[in-house]
Amino acid sequence: MTYKQRYPVCYDCQKSELEGKIKDPKMKRLFNISEEFYKQNSFLRSIKINYLKYGDLSKKQIETFKEVVKKIKNQ
Repeated sequence: MTYKQRYPVCYDCQKSELEGKIKDPKMKRLFNISEEFYKQNSFLRSIKINYLKYGDLSKKQIETFKEVVKKIKNQ
C-alpha cells in the first residue's frame, strides 16, 4: 500500500485487470515475469495495469519496473 492508495487491493481482486493482450514484443518480455512477483508487489501490478489501460509507459516507469523485479529476484 502506498500513500496514494486509500485501501489495499489484493492480487485476486486485480487479477482480471492484469489479463490482456500485449502486442509489443518488448513489453511482452518486460511483463513476462513470474506470477508470484505480481502477487507480492502491488507496484508491479499497477504498472502492468496502466500499460494495459493506456498502451504506453514512460522510460522512468520501465526502469523502475525492471529495478523492482531485479530486487525481488535477488531476495
